[in-house]
Amino acid sequence: MKLDTSRALFEEALQVMPGGVSSPVRAAKPFPFYTKSAKGCRLTDADGNDYLDFCMGYGPLILGHQPPAIKEAIQKQLDAGWLYGTPCELEVRFAQKIMNYMPGMQMMRFVSTGSEATMSAIRAARGYTGKDKVIKIEGGFHGAHDGVLVKAGSGAATMGVPDSLGVPKDFTKHTLQVPFNDVHAMEAALETNKDEVACVIMEPIMCNMGPILPKEGYLRAVRNLTREYGAVLIFDEVVTGFRIGMFGAQGYFGVEPDMTTLGKIAGGGLPIGIFGGKKEIMETVAPQGGVYQAGTFNGNPLSLAAGMATLEYCDKNRVHLKLNEDGEALRQALTELLKRMKLDYSVSGTASMFQVFFGGKPENYREALLCDKELYSKFWSHMLEGGVFLPPSQFETCFLSTAHEKRDFENLLRAFIKSCGALK
Repeated sequence: MKLDTSRALFEEALQVMPGGVSSPVRAAKPFPFYTKSAKGCRLTDADGNDYLDFCMGYGPLILGHQPPAIKEAIQKQLDAGWLYGTPCELEVRFAQKIMNYMPGMQMMRFVSTGSEATMSAIRAARGYTGKDKVIKIEGGFHGAHDGVLVKAGSGAATMGVPDSLGVPKDFTKHTLQVPFNDVHAMEAALETNKDEVACVIMEPIMCNMGPILPKEGYLRAVRNLTREYGAVLIFDEVVTGFRIGMFGAQGYFGVEPDMTTLGKIAGGGLPIGIFGGKKEIMETVAPQGGVYQAGTFNGNPLSLAAGMATLEYCDKNRVHLKLNEDGEALRQALTELLKRMKLDYSVSGTASMFQVFFGGKPENYREALLCDKELYSKFWSHMLEGGVFLPPSQFETCFLSTAHEKRDFENLLRAFIKSCGALK
């Protein structure tokens, strides 16, 4: 595989960008390939190599690259303008549409990123409750803002330690952590810090370490505990919203949170973040209330148009039925291949998400850390050489799109067999 152009671009990038990339998840050893174009479920790099894409922009591209319906909606909005600095009808209609799928989002605000959405949701929860402490799940990723950049692996209900240079300890001293799928740890954290916890923020499916699914009854138990202790429950559905189905993970599991954050698919592949929830909580947000949040690109019409078109297409064409069936079939096929090859790896996921863990099937972050990251890195390199692009990290999720066809899954499985064989 010729990668001379990508290598040269990376050497230039190192001089002008930290680590040569715009986000750490895009880093790869010895260097990443540079994409020139993308269509359907394929990427073409600067050297002309083609890759079958199972990263799909880390989740937003549920309809693949350049789906005609979304492209048309973006072009139509471009002709009408792409930044107003005023309200527009589209934000009202889009909010109403989202509320139809997630009725718990009685009011909402459109922002530009998932990080903004989670940061603002936590601020609103604190403003509403008058409390300071936040409980998050170990290993849960809720964006790159200071209050949630807390090192994973600490015991239940212990004080957070910043997981990034530049984050003062005072910023995270109110952030507590508990393991995923551990109801007793959640209850202990709430009881120990009674009347101090503003909110619990969590991914209903831990997509930033796998994915890892909740045990039966776990989310319902957390819902009951947060009500009992007067803490706002925030479901971070930036990844799972409109990925699991039109009603998100909360609809799939039948558990309604007090607040929800959305992103990725909700923007149709363009930048977006959304936070919303119960009316009495959202009424604390400025200008109606005293919780300040603002942004020049809030409710950007291009992102709203792309998001509206994506949701309408997915609903009208019932894309999740086929897509989730494909996901289940692929996970079964991968699991069967591992059995045949007598490899002690595991396959995790649900709906149109999957990941191969180089170790046992983890139920929380601590167990995920026991998986072999170095072996996964070698596997990833072999898959890339075989023309299949997966997320470079063991702790990320692979995604399907409606652009993937039977032949693409067959190519993935062939590359998988060859790559696993190369690891022996």
